Amino acid sequence: MFKRKDKKKTSLEFEKRPGLAESFKNGDIFTKLSAVVMGLGCIKRKQIARGVIFFAFEIMFILYMILSGSYWISMLPSLGKVGPSTVYNEIYDQYVVSYGDNSFQILLYGILTIFLIVAFCISWGMNIKLSYDAELKLKRGKKINGFKDDLRSLLDEGFYKTLLTLPIVGITVFTFMPLVFMVLVAFTGYDGSHDGYANNLFHWVGFENFKTMFSSSGGNYFGTFIGILIWTIVWAIFATFTNYFLGIIVALMINKKGIKFKKMWRTILVLTIAIPQFISLLYVSKMFSTSGIVNGLLVNKLHWIEKPYDFWGAKLVSFSIFGKSITIWTAQLMVILINLWVGIPYLVLIATGILMNIPSDLYEASRIDGASPVQQFRYITMPYMLFVTAPYLLTSFTGNINNMNVIYLLTGGGPTNTEASSAAGAVGHTDLLITWVFKITQGTESLYYMASVIGIVIFIILAALTLGVYNRLGSNKNEGDMA
Repeated sequence: MFKRKDKKKTSLEFEKRPGLAESFKNGDIFTKLSAVVMGLGCIKRKQIARGVIFFAFEIMFILYMILSGSYWISMLPSLGKVGPSTVYNEIYDQYVVSYGDNSFQILLYGILTIFLIVAFCISWGMNIKLSYDAELKLKRGKKINGFKDDLRSLLDEGFYKTLLTLPIVGITVFTFMPLVFMVLVAFTGYDGSHDGYANNLFHWVGFENFKTMFSSSGGNYFGTFIGILIWTIVWAIFATFTNYFLGIIVALMINKKGIKFKKMWRTILVLTIAIPQFISLLYVSKMFSTSGIVNGLLVNKLHWIEKPYDFWGAKLVSFSIFGKSITIWTAQLMVILINLWVGIPYLVLIATGILMNIPSDLYEASRIDGASPVQQFRYITMPYMLFVTAPYLLTSFTGNINNMNVIYLLTGGGPTNTEASSAAGAVGHTDLLITWVFKITQGTESLYYMASVIGIVIFIILAALTLGVYNRLGSNKNEGDMA
C-alpha cells in the first residue's frame, strides 16, 4: 500500500514541468546556450525539426528587428519627427510637397512589432524549457519525442492544439490587435487635419481627449454624451423587451390549437427576415417622408390631416421634470415601432421552438387545478422562456445598443439637435452612441481620437453590463434545472 503511494507520488513529480528559471539554472551547457542560439539544446538531443524551427524563427526575428522593427519601436514614442513640407524642385522649377514620417504606419507597425517581440519571448522561454525537459527524460532513460512523434501528437492527443492554432492567430491578428490600435488612437491627436502623413503628423496627447469628453468645459461633449447615452439606453430597453414579449405573444397565437394556416403565417415571418434590412428600412423611411405614400394617403385620400405630417422631424410631446424640459420626438417613437416589424419575426421563430419543448403535462396539470390561460402564461410559459432565453435577451440588449442599421437607415440620426450640433458634430435626437461615432469620423474634421474615446466608453459599459448580468442569470447559475 505504501509502495504504491510512493510510486504515484514519483510519477506525479516526473509529470510536473519545470519553470523557465529552474530550466535555465539546472540545465546543462546546451540548455543554457539555447538562451543565445535558440534550438541548440533540441538539436543536441536529436530533436532536429524542433531545433531548426526555433533557430529559423530567431534568425527571422533578428533580421526583422535590424531591417525595420527597431525603427518602428524607436519611433513609437514620438509617432514621427519630420512632417510634410514644401521644398523647391530644381528639375520642375516649382515647389513640391516632400513627405516625411508616417504617424499612422508608425503606430500600426509599432504595435505589430510589440506583438512579435512578445511572441519571440514566449518562443524563447519555450525553447529553454523544452531543451531541459528533453534533458531530464534522457537522464531518466525515457524516450524523447522525434519529429514523427510530434506530428503524431498534433494529429492525436494534441489535436486540440492543432485546431485552436489558426483561430487563435486569427483572433489575435484581426480582432485583438485592431482593438489595441483603436484604444491607442484615443491617446493621440489623430483627426482629419492630422492624418499622420499627407497633412500633419499626430502625436501622443495622454488623457487630454478623455478630459475633453468628460469635462463640462470641453466643448459641451459631456452634455452631448449624456443625452445620447440616455436615449441609447431607452432605445435598447424598448427595442429589446417590446420585441421579446410581443414576439412570444405572437408565437403563442400562431401555435394555439385551432389556428388555421400556421405554415402560411410562419412563411410570412421567414420572408420578412429574408428581405435585407438595407432595402426594407430605406423603403419604410421613404414611405413615411412628407412626400411619401403614408402622407399621400392621409392627406389626399382619407383627408384625416390637412397637410403632410413630418414623421421624422416633428415633436410628439413636451413636458417638464424637475424644472428640466423634456421633448419626445415622433422619430423616436417611429424607430421603436418599426423595429418591432423588423425584430418580432426572429423572436417568433425562437419562441416557437422553445414552446414546443415545454412539457404538455404542466399545462394539463394546471388546467385540472383550475388555472386560467393568463396564469399558465405567467407561471409556466414565461418562467420557462426566461430561463432558456435569458442569455439571448442579454445579447439582444447589448446588440441594440450598437444597432446602427435601424437608426441610420430610417432617420440618419435626425432630427438635428441644434444644441449639440455645433459642439460635437451634427448630432440628432435619434442618434445612438454608435451612430455618433460614425458621424464624428466623417467630413473634414474626422475626429478619430474622439471616436476612439467613445468606443472605449461603449466597451466598458457593455462589458460591465454583460459580465454583471450574465453571472446572475439563472440559466448560468443553475444549468440543467429546467431540463
